[in-house]
This record gives sequence, structure tokens and C-alpha cells, in this order.
Amino acid sequence: MQLSIVAHILVAVALPPLLPGIIARTKAAFAGRQGPPVLQLYCDLAKQIRKGTVLSGTTTWVFFAGPVIAVTAGLIASVLVPFGGASAPVSFTGDVVFFTYLFALSRFFVASSALDTGSAFEGMGAAREVSFAALAEPALFLGFLVGMRLTGSFSLSGMLSKPWAGGRFEAGASLVLVLVSWFIVLLAENCRIPVDDPNTHLELTMIHEAMVLDHSGPLFGLVLYGAALKLMVFGALLVRLVLPIAQAGPVLSWVAFCATIIGLAVVIGAIESIIARLRLVRVPMLLVTACLLSAFALILLFR
Repeated sequence: MQLSIVAHILVAVALPPLLPGIIARTKAAFAGRQGPPVLQLYCDLAKQIRKGTVLSGTTTWVFFAGPVIAVTAGLIASVLVPFGGASAPVSFTGDVVFFTYLFALSRFFVASSALDTGSAFEGMGAAREVSFAALAEPALFLGFLVGMRLTGSFSLSGMLSKPWAGGRFEAGASLVLVLVSWFIVLLAENCRIPVDDPNTHLELTMIHEAMVLDHSGPLFGLVLYGAALKLMVFGALLVRLVLPIAQAGPVLSWVAFCATIIGLAVVIGAIESIIARLRLVRVPMLLVTACLLSAFALILLFR
């Protein structure tokens, strides 16, 4: 049990920076380029730690709190989600609410740190970020309700550690709908195409990147790591929803989990290579679609 917890923490801390590298390398392969090294983000984080920090004259402690709380919330959320083992290191009844609002707290402080710079442009990015998040959260919660209905559990470990229990084969349609809905939420929450483009330089279309333009040095390193950690945690939700790895052996379950997370990063890179970013006015329609998919999944279970 202790070894499983150690493995969980090591994977949660060490694996996240690998995922953006895999996504970038996949996009480069689709474009016929060599692309950056898969371990590029690890190098970027080491470089940012060695740099100095440039601060605006209007900033206060809030500017420093945003990146720190983003990483802290992600690390706490990571111990609530089961990875390769049968259960998460921390689990309690109702932790799904705590999980969701950990990221809401992170988003609040990141948006506040953007506003703390006194930049109207960063304020525009913060307004877009929180507006889209308000549409993504209901889809996530409705998906949790489906898991509660199927397993009778009110904790993430209970819902995701027994992925094929509670008549899930009979509820295959609901699971597919939740899977698609959560994948849309993953793209939206992690600022990926078609909702946002983390590599964009078009100022009027930036969302998340607009909020962190003033961050530099170690603070920007925390922003990069926090984003990768969030992608890892949301990816773990999808992986544990799909794979019955809780019934596998301890070693096989960890191998299956890590391999599937890497495969998910490849899928995200492929999707970003074949579709274009949506116009901003179309993004709410996509997120409402995710909410409806989760709602339909829940309705199918009441018969």
C-alpha cells in the first residue's frame, strides 16, 4: 500500500511535463517536421528557475499567489484521483466537490493575478477564462452524477476504481456520452484547440496565455508546470473511466495507466493537427454540447 502511494506521488510529480512534449511532437509529425524534443518542458522549467523575475509596479502578493496556488491545487487534486492503483491516496465522501473547486480556486487566483497587473488585455483573458469555465463545470458535475448513479459511491476512488462495476456494460451508452463530454471539458480546461491555442500569438484571440504574459522566471515556470499538472489530472479521469486497470496486477496497472495517458497526449496532438480553433462565439456552444451529453447520459440511467 505504501509503495502504491509513493508510485502515485512520483507519477503525479514527474510525468506531467512529458505530456505537452508528446503533444508538440505529435503535431510536428503531422506537419512533417522534426519538432522539439519530448523532454523540452523539463528543460524549460529548469531554465525558468534560473531566471530572474520582472514585476510590474502595480503588482501585490496576489500576483505571486496565482502560480503558487495553481500548482498547489493541482498537486492536491492529483492525490484525490486514482492513477494506476486501486484507489487514490486520499479519498472521502464528497471529494468530487472538493476536487472540482480546487481547480475553481486555482482559476480564481490565476485570474486575479492577471487583474493585479493592471493590464486591460490580461483582464480580457481572465474574463474569457472564467466565462468558459462556468460552462465546463456543469458538464464535469453531471458526469460525476453518472458515476455516482452507476457505482453508488460519492468519492472519486469509488467511482473510478471499479470502472466496470455496477452494471456499466448495460450503461455503455451513458459512459460513451460522459467520455466525449469530459474530453471536451479537458480541452477547454487545459486551453487546447479547438477552445484555445497555447501557442498562439494573435492577441485578440488569446485566453489563458493572455493572463500569464507578465509572469517570468520561476513564476512562469510554476505556470507551465501547473498547466501540465492539470492536463495530467484531467487525463487521469478519462483513463480511469475507460480502462478496467483496477482489476489488473499492481505493476500492469501502472504500466497501463502511464501508457494510456501518453496515448491520450498523442490523441490530443492529432486532434489539434486536423481541426482548427473555433471562433470565440462558438466556444460556448461546444461547452453547452458537453453539458447536454452528460445530462443525456444521466437521463439514460433513469429507466
